[in-house]
Amino acid sequence: MTSRLITAATFVVLLVAWQAAVRLLNVPAYMVPAPSDIAIRAWRDMLDGSIGPHLAITVTEVISGFLLAAFFGLVLGSVIGLIPFFEKTIYPVILALQTVPKIAVAPLLVIWFGFGIQSKVITAAVIALFPILVNVITGLKTVDERRILLMRSLRASSMQTFFKVRLPSMLPYLFAGLEIGVIFAVIGAIVGEFLGSSVGLGSLIIQRQSYVDVTGVFSVLLYLCLMGLAFNLILRMIASRYAFWARRANLPVA
Repeated sequence: MTSRLITAATFVVLLVAWQAAVRLLNVPAYMVPAPSDIAIRAWRDMLDGSIGPHLAITVTEVISGFLLAAFFGLVLGSVIGLIPFFEKTIYPVILALQTVPKIAVAPLLVIWFGFGIQSKVITAAVIALFPILVNVITGLKTVDERRILLMRSLRASSMQTFFKVRLPSMLPYLFAGLEIGVIFAVIGAIVGEFLGSSVGLGSLIIQRQSYVDVTGVFSVLLYLCLMGLAFNLILRMIASRYAFWARRANLPVA
């Protein structure tokens, strides 16, 4: 509770300082709007319905891309983490591909998959995949070998060992990767909308930027921030339910 109060107080102090600086220094609204103006504009955007359709499209893209990345990250990470042959052959290739900036690949995804929602989902999935994949592999590599030996002495099958020992030990790492991946999925969806889209929050930012509507752009950024925080909070709630035995804050995140 004390930590949360300190966080909230810090946030309030920063907002007050921002508001005071803008007013006292007479900063033009087309440069940096005041937090109060941004809040009013965000409220108006919600009331007049100008933000709703774009928000729904972006949320759909983020969730779809994130689920796609989570599925392939879990499956591919499990294969690489459990089978040494694939770790020696596939994992180096994935690491090499990771050196290529994903944002630079996004235009190709638009060409291959079109200007519809598919390219945005794929872009979000590609950007969110790697942190999930690496954390799954790391989680599988950190399983206590004594537990594996115990399962072998009990003549447990490979599937029984995976679901009763490896998967529970890997879950805290998986959720750590998912928390990073969902933020990357938001970035991927917005990048895809920047490159070519008539709907979505990224497209709305481009539209308002062309009219030098800085307050409107900050309003969209506020909704993006709230969306990312909501996804992160949901994942933390799920983690507290299914990985309650581990303190993920102390885990090394890949």
